[in-house]
Order: sequence, then C-alpha cells, then structure tokens
Amino acid sequence: MPEIKTYQYFADNAWHDPAGGGYFDSENPADGEVWARVPDCRQADVDRAVAAAKAAFYDGPWGQMPPAGRGRVLRRIGDVISRHADRLGTVELRDNGRIPNCAPGLKEGGWQVDSWHYYAGLCDKFEGRVIPAELPNMHNFTTWEPFGVVALILPWNSPLGTLIWKLAPALAAGNTVVIKPSEQASCSVLELMDVLAEADLPPGMINVVTGFGSTTGEPLIDHEDVRLVSFTGGTGGGRAAAAVAARQVKPVIMELGGKSPQIVLPDADLDLAVNGIAAGIFPAGGQSCISGSRLLVHRDVIGAFTERLVDVVRKARVGPPDDPASQIGPMANCAHYNAVRARIDAAEAAGHRMLLDGRGAAQEKGYYIGPTVFADVPNGSDLAQNEVFGPVVSTESWADDEEVIFTANDTIFGLAAGIWSRDVARAMRIANRIEAGTVYINNYFNAATQSPVGGFKQSGYGRENGIEGMRCFMQTKSVWLSTDPHQPDPFPARESAHDAV
Repeated sequence: MPEIKTYQYFADNAWHDPAGGGYFDSENPADGEVWARVPDCRQADVDRAVAAAKAAFYDGPWGQMPPAGRGRVLRRIGDVISRHADRLGTVELRDNGRIPNCAPGLKEGGWQVDSWHYYAGLCDKFEGRVIPAELPNMHNFTTWEPFGVVALILPWNSPLGTLIWKLAPALAAGNTVVIKPSEQASCSVLELMDVLAEADLPPGMINVVTGFGSTTGEPLIDHEDVRLVSFTGGTGGGRAAAAVAARQVKPVIMELGGKSPQIVLPDADLDLAVNGIAAGIFPAGGQSCISGSRLLVHRDVIGAFTERLVDVVRKARVGPPDDPASQIGPMANCAHYNAVRARIDAAEAAGHRMLLDGRGAAQEKGYYIGPTVFADVPNGSDLAQNEVFGPVVSTESWADDEEVIFTANDTIFGLAAGIWSRDVARAMRIANRIEAGTVYINNYFNAATQSPVGGFKQSGYGRENGIEGMRCFMQTKSVWLSTDPHQPDPFPARESAHDAV
C-alpha cells in the first residue's frame, strides 16, 4: 500500500499541526483509496492564520510595499508555479480526478501563470481621479485602497484554477489572504504553499486553513478581522456564507451555480454545435458551474442534432485520469458520485426519455459516470431547472425566438449561455436579451485573464478576472482637501426679527 501523506496547515510562512490534533482523509476518486491526511482546523487555527494576515497587512512588509513592489512579487510567484506545474497538476489530479487536469495551465504560457503576470502589471495601474468641487479653495480626489484581510473560500472541482482567479487580484490590490479550500480537495492548495517557498513570500501574506464548512469556513467568514469574503461554490453554500458575512455587514464576492442554456438555431452548423457543446461539459465530467447542460434546440433540427450528439459522446472513454487513453475521469468524490447517480435515477423515474445512460461506466473501484443524455425534458422539471454538476444533459425543442428567450431565462441561475447560429445578427439579438454573465456565440467554455467572469441572479455577484476582478478587492476613498487658511465661523450671528424690521 502506498504511503499516506500527512499535510499541515500554513500560517505566517510556517507549517503547523492543527491545535486540536484532528485530521481527515483525502480519497483518490480514481480508485477510492485514501492517499493523504489533511488538518481539521478549528477556531484556534483560524485565529492564528487571520492574526498572521492582519499583522502582515498593518505591520509587515506586504502592507507597506508600494504597488510596483507587489507586482515584482506576483511575477515571481507565477514563475515559480510554472517550474512546478507537473507536480501541482499531479496532486490535484489525485485529489479530485478531473480531466483535463490543471498542469497545462500552470506552465509557462498557460493561463494560470499568465494571470499572475497580468495582475503583476496591473498593480500600479489603478489611479484615482480629481472631482471638480463647487467650493472655492477645495479639492476633492479619490483613491483605491485594499480591504485588508480577505478570506478566499474554494470549491472542490478546480481548486488551483479557482484560487488563482481570486488570489492574484486580491494580492495585486494589496490585501493579505486566508484561504480555505474545500474539504474534498485541499491537497493541491497546500502543495502550492510548499512550492511557493521558492518565491520568498513576505510572512503572513498568504495563509491556508483546511477543514469543514461549519468548523473552519464559518469561523473564518465570521472573524472580526476578515474584511471581505470571496466565495465560489454551490448556490446553497453561497447563501449560507452570505448570511454569516451579513452578521458584520462585510462584502462578499460570489461565483455560484448555474444551469446554463445552449440555444441551437435552425441554421446552426450542427457538427460545430455538437462538438462545442460536448466539449463544454463532458471532458470535465460536468463538474463545472459553467457547464451548458440545458440544450434548447430548434424543432426543425432537434432530431438530427440529438442523433449526432449521442453518436459523438457515446465514444468517450471513461477511466482513470492518469491513463492517457481516458477522456473523462471520475466524479471528484464518493458523496458527489452518489448524488449524481441519484439525480439520474430520479430523472429516469420521472419518465424522461433516456438516450444514453452513463451509469454503465461504473467500475469496481472509483467513482465513474459516463455521458448521460435525456430527451424531451420540459423546462419546468427538476432536471431542467436544477444543477446536476455531472455529465448529464437534457434537450428540449422550441419554435420561435421569443419562446426560446423566455425558456432560457426561466431559471434562478444566470451564469452563462451558448448560442449556435450562422446568422450572427440573429444570434446577437438573442444574446442581448439573455440574462447571463457570459454569453458564447459559436463557441463555449472559453476564458481569459483579461475578461471578467461572474453571474446574474442567483449565480452570484461581483466579478473575477480582468480589471473588474481586481476592483472587487478594492474600495474607494474620497478625500477633501482645503487650501483656504481661514475656516468659516461655525456659528455666525443670526439676524433677529427685530433687526430685520
């Protein structure tokens, strides 16, 4: 049996055992075997990490560092990460089993390294503005300032990718951070902190506590010295996080769930649409909030489209993520595997027509589910309305543009949408009326560091990536400067009624 690795948590540039001595297991979803032990941090550990971040912000070199200096540190972080991309990718693959893994994005030229370089260059580009004042000898100007200690709460489906989307702009803005990864996938974040020893980080700038939502996440969000929370996860978890943050009226950036529609118009290139839609959900096993799993296909082409879709995705090879032949890996953990299977069972019991059943991909070890396709699923059904977060899609036909726009928007979510058509003008008219933070036309699942990402409605608020992503980690201060050496008398004599007569 391979040796089980035991991690510590990270605070003030040092590794620590949890104060209570508790640990929990991390399973490899490819085979269900325990491969690591992770600290079960509690209030005392959270206090230690937050105290380190607070000291770094108010008293340490990070808090006093000018913007250009922060940029040099961020560029150094990106360079160090690129040198250890394969190591980090291997750990994350073992921790959550997702294909494709994160290693390519962590290498030089990959988007995650580019994020560090992008924000390194943006550190000293935030400029205030002078506001014309109506008063003589008075000047009014604004500045951008960091919040202070920021809590970053991560999901299990893509820990390093999600972290970098948050961490790079948070640090570029001048904040210090305490990271809380999901208890289902903590190891790659801890491994990252070990790698970053080469980056010579200022003490307390980045801290990591691991554990469960109620005993680690809630104390972190509720901590009086945490001034801002950035949360990525399910909508239910986001509601809970926002409720805790509301106790102290602290702001929260949220990137939550989705049930994104893919609208296929009758003139669409069906091969392009099928391949793009399949690529946007199945290689990651549907374990992405942006997955376009609600397929709204025009009635004139739905038969041909669905036939091609099933033909394409039934060929996908489901298997261990470290096998180069595998194209879809396992569900990220046992609990989620059981939840996705239960949703498929429920959809079948509800009478939805199943064209492809991914439950047959189950293996003796590991948590495998293959592509699953349901047809003719009405928009009011549970399957069409609620996020499965697995390799499951449903189709529904439509007849006119007004109908499909209504159907696409008839959901509590608004994270993303896809439109497939050769008629760009028609696609744009539809896109303008779709309630979603990102709309793709004749492509899907693309992202760039410069382009903001976020949701409408219950898919969240605030933005990540781009200038908007950094601005969310800053607050505006308005300064009024008087150059008049004389202060007006605060209590000037008033004219009496007798004097007026």
